[in-house]
Amino acid sequence: MKNVHILLVEDNEGDIVLTTEAFEESKILNKFSVVRNGKEALDFLYKTGNYQDAPDPDIILLDINLPLMSGIEVLQEIKNDDRVKHIPVIMLTTSSSEKDITLSYKHHANCYITKPVEIAKFLDAITAIEHFWLEIVSLDVKRK
Repeated sequence: MKNVHILLVEDNEGDIVLTTEAFEESKILNKFSVVRNGKEALDFLYKTGNYQDAPDPDIILLDINLPLMSGIEVLQEIKNDDRVKHIPVIMLTTSSSEKDITLSYKHHANCYITKPVEIAKFLDAITAIEHFWLEIVSLDVKRK
């Protein structure tokens, strides 16, 4: 059984609960960390501030609309840093703006998923993420 660490960068409590519950029902042993703004995301990745003992994530689920730093700014920082740019970043957001999609891919997001509004469809999207990114794709978990 795979053991994967997921960093969820999300400020909406409802989406945090839905996402973590969906992954908890998985066949894959997931470790989850949640941060609620862009600055905390970078502190987590760089092990600064309150996150000096943070584990290295295997995958990042990143919202765009975050306090302190936008998801696009966080993505840009991640993908410009050799220490963390290998980590797949999935943009998981309510925004379906063409501008946000284009900017995400311009800054090397690994994929862009618009969160469905309906709970059942949201859970289906999480299941699809899990299936593709955690069962089909080979993650670089040995790099740590």
